[in-house]
Amino acid sequence: MTLKIKTLLVGASALALVACSDSSSFDSEAGAFIDEGGFGNPTMNNTQIHNGDLTFLANLNQRFSSEVPTQVTFPFDEATLDADARAILNEQANWIRQFPEIRFSVYGHTDLVGSNAYNQALGQRRANAVVNYLVSQGVNRSRLKALVSFGETRPVIDTQDRERRNRRTVTEVSGMVENAPMVLHGKYAQIIFRDYVASAVPPSRVSGGGIAAIESGG
Repeated sequence: MTLKIKTLLVGASALALVACSDSSSFDSEAGAFIDEGGFGNPTMNNTQIHNGDLTFLANLNQRFSSEVPTQVTFPFDEATLDADARAILNEQANWIRQFPEIRFSVYGHTDLVGSNAYNQALGQRRANAVVNYLVSQGVNRSRLKALVSFGETRPVIDTQDRERRNRRTVTEVSGMVENAPMVLHGKYAQIIFRDYVASAVPPSRVSGGGIAAIESGG
């Protein structure tokens, strides 16, 4: 077989492989397939993995969830904090105040009763109520974020009925305060293993206000 024929056959094989492949992936820049929209920016994730930030935050969030309740629940169609919710948030505030290098996020949820749009807004009001209460207990607002709510999209109990366990907020460790001295010097272990003083006395309790609603939701 001549060299010319061999060259033609190799070229044809290469074209066939390209034709069988996903042209959209082939034309995309290297690494584009990594970011599917659910895990944030892949470059940021890679950086945090290599410098230890993600492991540090995961460990601290695990400690937070094991030492204090991370969820509060709400009456139907309300964003009002009852006595049980305020007691839990007092515990959260005590814990959060003792870790000033860390930021926290609050996620709002509803049950499946009512429209998607209404429940989205109701979940946001619940997250805002929790953030406002934590601030009233001495937590710096800049360290808290009431995220856009998940509304009714992530129920604990999959039911169309009124289910209180679905009407909740969840507080989680979400990041680090920019330029915090301890974090800047990489003293992650000292932060993770810092004593949590359970007997800390919080500021005076302030109850959340009621919210009027036109449309009923969960």
